Amino acid sequence: MAIARALVMQPALLLADEPTGNLDEGTAATLHELLRDMHTEQRLTAVIATHNIRLSEACDRVLRLEGGQLHPA
Repeated sequence: MAIARALVMQPALLLADEPTGNLDEGTAATLHELLRDMHTEQRLTAVIATHNIRLSEACDRVLRLEGGQLHPA
C-alpha cells in the first residue's frame, strides 16, 4: 500500500527503502516491472536502498555502501 500511495501522484522522484522487503518473489517481480515501466514512460527517478539482488540487477546504476562511503558496484 505504501508503494501505491507514493506512486499515485506520479512523482518525478521516488525514495524507497527496501520496497520488496516483505513481498513474495512474484509480487516483488511485479513491483520491479512497475518501477521500470514508470522510469521509461514517466521518467521516474528512483533511489532505492535494497538487499534484493534481483532488484539491484534491474537498475541502471548501482552503488554499494561500504565503510560509510558509496562505491560503484
